[in-house]
Amino acid sequence: MSAPTTPAPATADLLGWSRAHLDAWDRQQSAYITRREERFAMMLDVLEQVAPADAVVLDLACGPGSVSARVLERLPGATCIAVDLDPVLLELGRQALGDHGAHLRFVEADLWEPGWAGALEGARPHAVLSSTALHWLPADVLTRVYRGARDVLAPQGVLMNADHLRFRGGRPLFEELSRQDDEATQARAHGEGALSWDDWWSELVAHEHFAPLAAERERRFADRPPNPDLSLTFHLEALRMAGFSEAGPIWQHLDDYVLLAQA
Repeated sequence: MSAPTTPAPATADLLGWSRAHLDAWDRQQSAYITRREERFAMMLDVLEQVAPADAVVLDLACGPGSVSARVLERLPGATCIAVDLDPVLLELGRQALGDHGAHLRFVEADLWEPGWAGALEGARPHAVLSSTALHWLPADVLTRVYRGARDVLAPQGVLMNADHLRFRGGRPLFEELSRQDDEATQARAHGEGALSWDDWWSELVAHEHFAPLAAERERRFADRPPNPDLSLTFHLEALRMAGFSEAGPIWQHLDDYVLLAQA
């Protein structure tokens, strides 16, 4: 698949609206992830230690580019390749973050396809980062994606995946604590004005610039299965099977983790 790599010319109104809605995305996501900025900070701390100042970073399943925006704030000399299949979120990212110029390229690719890494056009990233996205992939696809990420990484490059990895089977106290934490975080954030997932999407696709992409988004994701809720143990074993030399969690809050693996 191919997609524009530079943002379409934007009016001041569209630029301002897109940036405001990206900010609303961050508030909406933080309503579902108690310490979202903490886990971003952990990823950036590691990235700063293991990658050069001009690192190439692959933002995998990037959505509108929240990871890329934070990478470029911390490492302004880096280059981010932001990959996703969602045409609406990719366009929001292009419009809201276009001022990063050549340092940020949005690329359309489907991680379900074995050849998704071809969209990188030979780039060898120093790091692959993902946040709150890979939990949607079933076991066989996730394993293949990890292997593809390992194959494209530069020598001794790292992968970091920040995500909810739910407690399942035989640990009711852990599950209950996580459930209560989720509910409290959502209640607090929504009380402070954060939009719900559904309301945020409704506002985005109601905008005249993004509305034409909504039907294509629906078509692309219509037949995808529900979240398989794969465990921490599965993710770590999949990373090892993919050929990473070491893998483990470097941050945890209840059932929310940052995983780190090195090629």
